[in-house]
Amino acid sequence: MTASSQPGPALSPAVQRLAPALFEKSGGEQFGLSASEFARILEEVAQKYLPADAPAKQVEELLGSLRIEELALARACAAGDENAWEAFLTSYREKLYGAAYAIAKADATAHELADSLYADLYGTATRDGRRVSKLNSYMGRGSLEGWLRTVLAQEYVNRYRSGRRLVSLEERSEAGAQFAAAPPQPASPADSRLEAATDAALASLGAEDRFLLAAYFLDGRTLAEIARMLGVHESTVSRKVDKTVKAVRKRIRDALIARGMTRRQADEALETDVRDLAVNVRATLTQETAAAPFSKEEIGADAPGKVNG
Repeated sequence: MTASSQPGPALSPAVQRLAPALFEKSGGEQFGLSASEFARILEEVAQKYLPADAPAKQVEELLGSLRIEELALARACAAGDENAWEAFLTSYREKLYGAAYAIAKADATAHELADSLYADLYGTATRDGRRVSKLNSYMGRGSLEGWLRTVLAQEYVNRYRSGRRLVSLEERSEAGAQFAAAPPQPASPADSRLEAATDAALASLGAEDRFLLAAYFLDGRTLAEIARMLGVHESTVSRKVDKTVKAVRKRIRDALIARGMTRRQADEALETDVRDLAVNVRATLTQETAAAPFSKEEIGADAPGKVNG
């Protein structure tokens, strides 16, 4: 099934105006994409990253920053175009194997890891009559190569989790792992508000942020290990973890105040041991969503950041 037979979002005036030029730049026509299909993809990106009432200038800035050619190639592959898939393999096959080897450190394992990803990327499975491809999750905001490295790293972690004996969350918490939750316990009204705020804050995270928190806090991986898996500098991971933890705390605090707590009460609530909350943190952080790559700004700086556990 091609993208043309799939329903898409209604186009905003800004996307309608910008789409023709961006489609011409993308080269998507050579891979079977139509101008209308590509416009719906652009609208999908705009709706994901901008509010519905975003001014046209913001839409223009977002769409102008996208890797348009890579976005068109990825979505054409997801739609099943053979020419696109051949172009993808020509450009990314060796890069995939190289990234897999950097993660697995063993040739056989690296080939198995990369090969296992091809079916998910190509989209051999269907759901509700629609082709299912991980490449539909690529939004063009970073390089396709960086996105593929992150997907490989997530697949490697998933294999790591399924291939070992799972330790109880209580044991992991006692060993020092953070963001782990014990079985639900009766909660006070204040606890209930904290649980709801915590669950909402974690659920609102992007796939990359969930992957980082799960790998660092739940799986106990070091910053160096995560950096090697993603093909970035260790300091990049350190800054990102630090930034994500602070953002989660701020979202929880703001949500608690919105739910009627004073600022002092919200600050005190943030000191609650997460094991006392009825929040399924692992399930939230390990949702099956392909992660986005680090931004240019995050990769460009080298100074290591302090991580607040």
